Order: sequence, then structure tokens, then C-alpha cells
Amino acid sequence: MKDLIRDFTQAYGPSGNEDQIREVIRRAVEPLCDRVSTDALGNLIAFRQGRGEPVLRRRVMLAAHMDEIGLIVTHIDEQGFLRFAEVGGLSAHVLMGQRVVFGNGTEGSIGNERVDEIKDLKLDKMFIDIGARSAAEAREHVEVGDMAVYQRGVSEMGTRVAAKAMDDRIGCVVIAETLRRLGESPHDIHAVFTVQEEVGLRGARTSAFAVDPHFGLAFDVTGVGDTPRARSILNMELGKGACIKAKDASLVVPPAVKNLLVKTAKDNAIPYQLEVLPAGGTDTAAIQLTRSGVPAGCISIPTRYIHSPVELLDLGDVEACVALAVKVLQGPIEV
Repeated sequence: MKDLIRDFTQAYGPSGNEDQIREVIRRAVEPLCDRVSTDALGNLIAFRQGRGEPVLRRRVMLAAHMDEIGLIVTHIDEQGFLRFAEVGGLSAHVLMGQRVVFGNGTEGSIGNERVDEIKDLKLDKMFIDIGARSAAEAREHVEVGDMAVYQRGVSEMGTRVAAKAMDDRIGCVVIAETLRRLGESPHDIHAVFTVQEEVGLRGARTSAFAVDPHFGLAFDVTGVGDTPRARSILNMELGKGACIKAKDASLVVPPAVKNLLVKTAKDNAIPYQLEVLPAGGTDTAAIQLTRSGVPAGCISIPTRYIHSPVELLDLGDVEACVALAVKVLQGPIEV
């Protein structure tokens, strides 16, 4: 699983530019499925046919978004510095001094204009320095509209791992590992690695319409309250198991779905914790509102420092998420 984490997180793939990460994921899941396809928006859909009685078989959609947050070039000035806007949620103070890389391999460093106080630092006072000496030289490597992402390797810290793009490549890892360990399932499984989640849940919305699932299950990161002077209202912690979502800002999980996940975890001694997230949402919301409505839930991976280049999680929690997903897919789904 560590190899998957390394391969998935290090691939380039900001929202709307998921081609490179999609091919990395395709190579990992193609041997595990009956067929793999890509839809018009760029979602990767891996299908595995169920082996159960047709009357009991459910069409299940698993979803994790493969896009990551990034920066998009908006202007190149005469000195060759690149001005940019955000693609997904970014904060200026996290960007200070970071290294970034474009899809063609061009590297850059984030700099900023002088500000008297750190609170005055905004994205419009920042720029990317790719070492160019003029606009013409910069345009040999980068153009307006090109996107960059954090450039940061994987750090292993015992049972914990930090990397850029854990949001939500770790969800993609959970689905891939679930497919590898699952064996036979009575249900038809559509594992969807979605695009453009960070800019509006777009890939999940279109792919869920096409799959038309009886049941949806998304996988994404969630914030935690276990760091010094953290928000005490957050129940989630690293090392306490899979997070079973009850509510976030985009949806309320149907009690039958939440109870199915909780019962499965209890029956199989899988460590879990309940998640209520006051802000933010996941692909679950888009799946839930598809067509006439879909019972959908979310298994979340507790993660520190979300939307930074050092998103940190515990491998034991990832294992718990995989174990829970496998057991749900092996049993009856009556919600």
C-alpha cells in the first residue's frame, strides 16, 4: 500500500488536468476489474461484475477524486514572473516559499511582494519564479492557463505518512486496495476515480448520473481535532480508525447508510469513529442528489494539514477504511 501511496501522490493532476494521474491509477486497477473506461469529462470508471443472485445484486458506486488543488497562471510580467490564481482551496501563508511543478516538468518557487504584516499577504501579492529573465523566456516553458501543483516527496514517520495530494489520492488508494482484497462480491461495483472535485464535485455529478447506482460510497480525507490548540469541536483523530460520516456542510448521511457502516465495523471489530464536519463536503453530496436520489455514505480518512504540501495520516486508519469497505461490499446492502 505504501507503493500505491507514493505512486498516486507524486503524480501530477490538478482539477481539469487529470490525464497523468488517471494513467497511473488505470495501470493499478485494470488487472483487478472486468473493464475500465474513461467518460467524456475524464472520470476513470473501473467495473467489476457481481457474482450474487440478480434479485439481491446492487449497483454500487465507489468514488474518490483523483484531482488535487493547484495554481493556474493568469499573467506573465516583463521580468518573467508568473502571477496566478487558485484551483481549489489555497491559503497564501501556506504557499510562502513552496516549490511547485507544472505538467511539463517546469519547476518554480513561490515568492511574494513585501508586506508589512503577514495578515496582509494575499494571493494577488504572490508570484511563481521559474528562473526566467524575461516574459519571452518564461513563455518558452509556461503559458497563461497552465497549472502547477506542490512539489513535495513522501515522508514516512513510523506508521504515519505525509505527502502532497493525500486529498484525495489516499481515497483512490483505499478503492484500489479494496478491489485487490475484495475477492468476489454479490454486487456490481463501479469504482469511479472522479475529476474536478476541488472545483465543485463535477466529476462525481456526471459519473453518478451515468452509473445510476442503488448505493453510493465515497472516500475522502477529513479534518481532525488532535493537534495542539486545534478546534475542539472536531471529534476525529489520527490512529482511532476509519471515520464514518454523519454530516458535513454538503449533506446529511441517511441513518440507514450510517447504521450499515457502523454495524459492519462493530461486527468485524474494525476501529471506527463518527465524523461530523462543520465545513466542507465530498463527492458523496453529488452522488446523493443524482437523478431521483441515491442512498450514499462516506468513509473518511482522518488527515492533518489538509490542502498543504504535507498532508499527514496514519496507515492504521487507512487499513481500517479498506477493511470496512471490503466487508460492506461482501455482504447484503439493504438501505
